[in-house]
Amino acid sequence: MRILADENIPLVDELFAGHGDIRRMAGRAINRAALEGVEVLLVRSVTRVDRSLLEGSAVRFVGTCTIGTDHLDLDYFERAGIAWASAPGCNARGVVDYVLGSLLTLAETCGSALPGRRYGVVGAGEVGGRLVEVWRGLGWDVRVCDPPRQAREAGGFVGLEEILAECDVISLHTPLTHQGEHATFHLLDKPRLARLRPGSWLINASRGAVVDNQALREQLRKRGDLQAVLDVWENEPQVDVELAKLCRIATPHIAGYSLDGKLRGTAQIYQAFCQAQGLAPARDLQALVPEMPLREIVLSDVAEPQESLAALCRLVYDPRRDDADFRRSLQGDEAARRAAFDRLRKHYPVRREIDGLQVRIAGQAPALEQVVAGLGARLVGDSDAICGVLR
Repeated sequence: MRILADENIPLVDELFAGHGDIRRMAGRAINRAALEGVEVLLVRSVTRVDRSLLEGSAVRFVGTCTIGTDHLDLDYFERAGIAWASAPGCNARGVVDYVLGSLLTLAETCGSALPGRRYGVVGAGEVGGRLVEVWRGLGWDVRVCDPPRQAREAGGFVGLEEILAECDVISLHTPLTHQGEHATFHLLDKPRLARLRPGSWLINASRGAVVDNQALREQLRKRGDLQAVLDVWENEPQVDVELAKLCRIATPHIAGYSLDGKLRGTAQIYQAFCQAQGLAPARDLQALVPEMPLREIVLSDVAEPQESLAALCRLVYDPRRDDADFRRSLQGDEAARRAAFDRLRKHYPVRREIDGLQVRIAGQAPALEQVVAGLGARLVGDSDAICGVLR
């Protein structure tokens, strides 16, 4: 069996080596010629997999190590009898950490307390749903808009217009769809962007075209009160440089690029592949995940909750480094910028997730316990093992 994999997918050799010959290449370079003799294709979101790519090939299994599937022609797969799998939820925690880090930067920049704002989540699937849990666990005021879920579950949701009218922070986590009652292409278009509340913060870590990038650029030009965080862009890897410069945080589609999320994604596709082949998985992800660099954090019971929240988040991830790297890449001609976009993703540094932290509180501090539990870190009891103290 021949297996072709995007070179940015980790653990391919460790998980798939026993199932065939593995070849790797850049995801954007995968074409019909590269698929000669290939039966298993493993991709990420940069590779469009459709009839024009697969027709006449030997590919019978397509796995995308991503949550989204808008780059896959699922209707064609069904007609052609091609098995496929995605990795729902694999990088959800990484995206949540990205949003938390972005909020901390915005709060410092604007001099605003995070608990005092009203939060809106648009799209409450694997990522958005996890974000809602974290924000509510921290005791923050949250509104949720998800029309498909609302149709299935009824209560607990609000409309997009209410989000725009009432929320100071709006975080987008929808798939990209072009058709249907709840299509999300340019969900935030020029009229809706114009209705953002004064001083609003807008975060998009879903798909670039969920927001009309041109309209957002014009709004940010006119309204200095708005703050935008964009990790995704229309026409990636081509980026609107002027829009990026107007954003408070701009990054190259890496919100979910935690090591843990990447490893989970490959493991989920491996399990789906084994199921499609009628095989029992031979490897377990837990045996392949490296230890956290920080095994345990100790907080004094006099630590201030919001300062502790910021410290815990930034011990694991701070988006300001990614923002700085991305801004340095916005130089040269279009070809150079496109290449830099992919290079930043290919050589992305190792990053872990907040829920891998173990936190100990020296004393009784219910407010600190809420912060730790709300973030999803593991609250542990007394021990002599102390690796770090935050006071």
